[in-house]
Amino acid sequence: MSEVTHLLAQAATGNRRAAADLLPLVYDELRKLAALRMAAEAPGQTLNATALVHEAYLRLVGDQQFDGQGHFFAAAAEAMRRILVDSARRKQAQKHGGNFQRVELDALAVADADSQYDLVSLDDALNRLALEEPEVAALVNLRFFAGLTIEQSAALLSLSVRTANRHWAYAKAWLFRELGHAD
Repeated sequence: MSEVTHLLAQAATGNRRAAADLLPLVYDELRKLAALRMAAEAPGQTLNATALVHEAYLRLVGDQQFDGQGHFFAAAAEAMRRILVDSARRKQAQKHGGNFQRVELDALAVADADSQYDLVSLDDALNRLALEEPEVAALVNLRFFAGLTIEQSAALLSLSVRTANRHWAYAKAWLFRELGHAD
């Protein structure tokens, strides 16, 4: 049993010391995941990795209990996904500029606003996938939003690597069809 899993189990029983010891371990891991996720985001983001991890942590703490490390990281990936999608939707809102594109005055380079629309479309497609294939959608969340490898994701979901690879291939094809992208 890993240290995080052990501390999660103790914290779930009300052990305040375990909860205090868990915070630095969880924060560092979440910070790494957030940094990986933010590296894949379009330039010009107002949300940075630190803000993402703080928002995710705030959504994870409270009365919620976790059934181990896999459940915790799945919840963290889902929290990060929600935060990024909410941010993308907020930027699309008319009161926040709607269809306007940001122009950097120093370099006169236009930021890629299409990625915000892609993130919202991806979220909608993942919600539909979760209704049909929840295990496949969970794998996509861990791979895309938490930045985990196929091996790490398989371990957290208690899948064989071979099954995770099949799920990943299926998810990519399914999302390709649903999103209608040629790239």
